Amino acid sequence: MAIGDRFNKMFGKTRFVVSRLFLHLAGSEVAPLLGILNRVARDAVEANGDLEVMGEGLVNLCQGLLQYDTYWQSACNEGDVLWSEEEAGDYVNELFTDAAGRYLSEPDLGQPDPDEPLTLPVTYNLVVMITIACEGEVPDLETDLASFEAMEAGLKAIVNLHYQGSLRAIQIHFSPARFGDELTDEQLLQNFPELVPL
Repeated sequence: MAIGDRFNKMFGKTRFVVSRLFLHLAGSEVAPLLGILNRVARDAVEANGDLEVMGEGLVNLCQGLLQYDTYWQSACNEGDVLWSEEEAGDYVNELFTDAAGRYLSEPDLGQPDPDEPLTLPVTYNLVVMITIACEGEVPDLETDLASFEAMEAGLKAIVNLHYQGSLRAIQIHFSPARFGDELTDEQLLQNFPELVPL
């Protein structure tokens, strides 16, 4: 534990972990994950961002990602440990703004158009961005997640955080966010340059 961590702990300060992970999946079979992602987004909006509802959606998403591990291609993560709730909130907002501005990361939460054709181009690339803030220590998220084993442990840690009631903020973004949109290999490199092959 760093000296600053020991000092803050000694004075009873709350430790906040803010972590964002990126996971890139590829393959024509990743489309069902878009269904999970859009359902989670709709549920969160309908529940006015209720943390319990969002946490359940996050658990479903993490379990879905773990089931689709054969399609994982690349990943990365970033984050920080903060000792002020306000600073942690500011950092979460900063990551939200960045993720929301990523290519094609805004879902369409409206009802499907009955006149739209049912056959849509199938996306091959999908990038999922998960940002969480929690209290305490989370060794499985406070490390480099750009390996298969570390990402697996990180996703399981997020599930556990929900069940422990430790989550204070949850954000989920994904690209492409709408059925029919496509994220090409070139757009992937251009808009997610930090991804590291797994």
